[in-house]
Amino acid sequence: MPADMDEFWVFGYGSLMWHPGFEFEERQLAVVRGYHRALCIHSWVHRGIETAPGLVLGLERGGSCKGAAFRIHLDSRDGVVDYLRERELVTNVYLERFIPVRLPDGRRVTAITYVADRNHRQFAAGLSVDAAARIVANAEGKSGRNSDYVLNTVSHLRELGIRDQWIEDVADRMLAYSAAG
Repeated sequence: MPADMDEFWVFGYGSLMWHPGFEFEERQLAVVRGYHRALCIHSWVHRGIETAPGLVLGLERGGSCKGAAFRIHLDSRDGVVDYLRERELVTNVYLERFIPVRLPDGRRVTAITYVADRNHRQFAAGLSVDAAARIVANAEGKSGRNSDYVLNTVSHLRELGIRDQWIEDVADRMLAYSAAG
């Protein structure tokens, strides 16, 4: 963790945006370049099981991603990092990174975030909309049905004014599969 940071920021691109689980001093929509949001992680705990994994979000290389940046009081930094590591590193499928983030007012800050580890066996590379929708439609884990996770994600992204066409397409296709039985 960079020791010389006079501000501490967290970047969230999924459920962290609307359910951070920590106190913050400021939240702004923000953009990162070089990564995009994707259903690219096989979930063996929260939205599936190892023999029938679901899919959850990760940051994958390429493109850009609009998410939320949270400014954390420096006195809370260590506790927030501990919390994030417990939340995000359950199976170590994410890599903790400090990345540049652009805020709406033009400021550029460095934020901690969690990106998909392309070398981890839970990484789900290059899934089509159809393949992702079939996985999501049938998976369930200790935190509930994978389909609920995807629909909740789409709903919250829209509430924040963020459109993610690929994930919306997965949700639409998944609903079509569910309706067809």
